[in-house]
Amino acid sequence: MIDVVYKTMFLRQYRKLPEALQWEVKEKIELFRNNPRNPSLRTHKLGGTLKGCLSFSVNYEYRIVFYVESKQRVALLAVGDHSVYE
Repeated sequence: MIDVVYKTMFLRQYRKLPEALQWEVKEKIELFRNNPRNPSLRTHKLGGTLKGCLSFSVNYEYRIVFYVESKQRVALLAVGDHSVYE
């Protein structure tokens, strides 16, 4: 199981989400913790200013941006729609 650290910006963005979406985010994080390679997460590397970071899908519209701190630990940086990549 992967350790997950929540960065301040992630927590701020998460609190602004509707309650139903917060629940969906929690579900996806738990799925990620148990199996980061689950195909339904559509995990992928990012480029540009976010080079070195990765992202996985919450649903069709929302994404979570993270980076790997170590083999067993990741830090969640941001959550939001595609504008989270900007």
